[in-house]
Amino acid sequence: MAIRRFKPTSPGRRQGSVLDFRKEITCSEPEKSLLESLRRTGGRNNRGRMTMRRMGGGARHHYRKIDFKRNKDGIPARVDSIQYDPNRTANIALLVYADGEKRYILAPKGLEVGRTVTSGHGSEPKVGNSMLLSDIPLGLDIHNVELTPGKGGQMCRSAGSVARLMARDGDYAVVVLPSGEMRRVHVNCKATIGAIGNADHQHVSLGKAGRARHLGRRPKVRGTAQNPVAHPMGGGEGRSSGGRHPCSKWGVLSKGGKTRKRNKASNKFIIRRRKKRK
Repeated sequence: MAIRRFKPTSPGRRQGSVLDFRKEITCSEPEKSLLESLRRTGGRNNRGRMTMRRMGGGARHHYRKIDFKRNKDGIPARVDSIQYDPNRTANIALLVYADGEKRYILAPKGLEVGRTVTSGHGSEPKVGNSMLLSDIPLGLDIHNVELTPGKGGQMCRSAGSVARLMARDGDYAVVVLPSGEMRRVHVNCKATIGAIGNADHQHVSLGKAGRARHLGRRPKVRGTAQNPVAHPMGGGEGRSSGGRHPCSKWGVLSKGGKTRKRNKASNKFIIRRRKKRK
């Protein structure tokens, strides 16, 4: 999907850019039967306590119910339209099954309106088809990968994400994830063929603070700009570097601090850890 840039009629227009939906989005009206009301929390939990900062406001929208399980095996579905989803970076595709049921799925790159997709045993390894890892040919790109059979896809669901099926060994398949991590996944887990579309999403520049507020992102205050009572890196005369390693308000390291539990049960499935950022 191409990126559109506008004439610099204002500072926000000069720096900002948007995705050109005219080439990929084929329908602007969502399917009403697949919508749910979305309650905004403002970063507060069920007790009213603030558990996530910098959230609030934003444009109102409904939640689109996505079929991550792809459990209608053996029933062909026609791609009715490609639509925008305000809840995620990837676009979504509306499927109309032969029995009349409609469902949303994540739109992979190359999926076109009018194409037929299937899931389950007997499906061909084509873009948009959902298959068990035991049936997918080695070396193919996949997304929406399950971790537990029947639970639904949990990995590789954002725009441009893609994993690759490398090998099979007994009851487990070896999958390389976008982060570089190599892990074992049970062969009875499902995955969808192809890579997620809308890969240019990461190159969009908001251009002004107002567009961030439309997304529900409130302003952020640097820790070094706060008082000592409000942040571990606060205080000091003039501009300071914080005097310690960068951390959150509660002292959790921001660079290099490990947050994964040492004795996590899924550690045994990881063959190679993800690549470290330089």
